[in-house]
Amino acid sequence: MAVSGAGGGGFVLLPLLVVAVVVLERSATVLLADAARVPLTDVSSPPAPSPAADAPSLPDVVAVSPSAAARIQNEGDKRYQKQVLIAVILALVGVIVMAVSATYARTFWRKARQALDSNDIKLQNRGNGQMLLPVLGKLNSNKMSNKEVIAMMDFSVLETATGKFNEKHILGKGGFGCVYRASLDGGVVAAVKKLNCCRQEIETEFENELDFLGKIQHPNVISVLGYCIHEDTRLLVYELMQNGSLETQLHGSSNGSALSWHIRLKIALDAARGLEHLHEHCNPFVIHRDIKSSNILLDSDFNAKISDFGLAINGGNHNKDDQNPSGTVGYVAPEYLLDGQLTEKSDVYAFGVVLLELLLGRKPVEKIGDSHCQSIVSWAMPQITDRTKLPDIIDPVIRNTMDLRHLFQVAAVAVLCVQPEPSYRPLIADVLHSLVPLVPVELGGTLRIVDEPHQTG
Repeated sequence: MAVSGAGGGGFVLLPLLVVAVVVLERSATVLLADAARVPLTDVSSPPAPSPAADAPSLPDVVAVSPSAAARIQNEGDKRYQKQVLIAVILALVGVIVMAVSATYARTFWRKARQALDSNDIKLQNRGNGQMLLPVLGKLNSNKMSNKEVIAMMDFSVLETATGKFNEKHILGKGGFGCVYRASLDGGVVAAVKKLNCCRQEIETEFENELDFLGKIQHPNVISVLGYCIHEDTRLLVYELMQNGSLETQLHGSSNGSALSWHIRLKIALDAARGLEHLHEHCNPFVIHRDIKSSNILLDSDFNAKISDFGLAINGGNHNKDDQNPSGTVGYVAPEYLLDGQLTEKSDVYAFGVVLLELLLGRKPVEKIGDSHCQSIVSWAMPQITDRTKLPDIIDPVIRNTMDLRHLFQVAAVAVLCVQPEPSYRPLIADVLHSLVPLVPVELGGTLRIVDEPHQTG
């Protein structure tokens, strides 16, 4: 009989308790029967009359005093009690052993069934090429889908869902392809990244993305819903992030107008949480290698999620002689760009650049004249460390809307993250702990706002 659910243990232990009662009852019955067969001398009764005087003489019998008889009886009683106690202990030990064995067998059975079910799902999903979208209902970016199994989707389904990849459904464009809005069956709206694999590196990044996002589950890491391989085209299907990327919000037509001071800190906190999961909780830990504002996506509530794992790598498994520096200009750490030295501190540097973008509203690299470019780091460092100048270089959208103490704290974190020497940079976990007290409770931090924000003039 199969046992499942939380109540399974009760059905297993009930027979064991019955067995224990039967064992104890039988042990007590045997011991009482043994005791009944032992003659007890009544010390208060007079001796029986002797046979006739002319009967043959019998050997002499040693007389037992009443006190000695009582002592013998007490010793016998103690001996029987000891035997009963030993029998009870042995019976209890037997019950415990049976209970542990039954629990272990039940746990082993459940794990074996789960493993078989998981293998069946994988074989089914990999084998038929039809759309096997998990039951998601309406997507909510605060809920995580099961990414241990990524569904293979049929090309015709995705083609229909995107209006045959119509330009009016384009959400964004990248170096290797476009991202389209897709309306799937059941009212599910998703984002489809279409890659044209004209080069081997695109195929490699596609496989890398599937590998990492199939394992990583975190509220601040993008969820992948499915994939498709069709001739030279590779497609990845993600949950839809309604507010696009942080880059679009900051540097697009709105110029950051939808991002208040606290929303910006919330985005930084969410990104730090996602990155902290990669660095501290994945085994082996993961170096993203391409943290930037365009890879931080925002849902309808401005919850931020890290995306694009095409360049990600497992920490400790790389050889700097075999790895060409990868990333985006303006975000790449100097030690990685110059010497190929790659650590999790490289991601911290890129996160610091994003933090500067949030504070200053400037792009990571901007042109100065016709032939010269300047990075946000080199432009900001002489001014951001000066408290008298810092309020004047803040993004005009949020200028004079925050407590200056909080501004100085965030600026200090950004400065530490973009230090040229990696050992001087903090761990992302330390960055996370520094940001939590600055974000309101309702946005995921611990800050409780009592009065109106202090206006600086």
